[in-house]
Amino acid sequence: MLLQRLREEVFEANLELVRKNLVLYTFGNASGISREESLVVIKPSGVPYEEMRPEHLVVTDLEGKMVEGKLRPSSDLATHLVLYQAFPAIGGVAHTHSEYATSWAQARRPIPCFGTTHADYFHGCVPVTPAMSDDEIREEYEKNTGNVIVRALNKLDTSATPGILVANHGPFTWGPDPRTAAHNAVILESLARMAYFTVTLNSAAQPIGSTLHDKHYLRKHGKNAYYGQTRKGN
Repeated sequence: MLLQRLREEVFEANLELVRKNLVLYTFGNASGISREESLVVIKPSGVPYEEMRPEHLVVTDLEGKMVEGKLRPSSDLATHLVLYQAFPAIGGVAHTHSEYATSWAQARRPIPCFGTTHADYFHGCVPVTPAMSDDEIREEYEKNTGNVIVRALNKLDTSATPGILVANHGPFTWGPDPRTAAHNAVILESLARMAYFTVTLNSAAQPIGSTLHDKHYLRKHGKNAYYGQTRKGN
């Protein structure tokens, strides 16, 4: 039952990337992990979204060995697996080539926090990884993509930094479940778009001050958060 529910969640997360116009054709993927069973569910490689069904999703273990499914998993599986292994709090990962976020990635520029919309989701800039070396690209490229993400995050909290730009590649986002990972992919693209317009309108624009940044982030996150409604039973 756990695995079936996860399969449905991952399927919906992939469709959300399509609904929000973050992917073209077969670009992009979303996955989720069952920590209890140490199994990952991910989109199959190269299957058009309009043809994809929940039963087409691929199940692997944390070493990438296929457990269920007849189709090959996403070519980015190894990247997802590195993230799951490095960050136990992550329950879902999404990857797109959305236009604005990918443009910042291609420019090898982190996205500064210029305003409160950004501050609501990221407690800092959206970081960008260093460019990968030729050796990293030639050998185990997808696994090394995950490794470069892990190194770039260093000691950052993945809940406070729910996404990153891989230099010359595109954005990866994550969350406690596949739905949140897809949600964060949508948010990241919106932040990238607004930041692009900000620097276009004012090339000397400065990041938001730390007091306002902290206020907006912490009113939605952490033990003293007060944004939204109290959950039932609390």
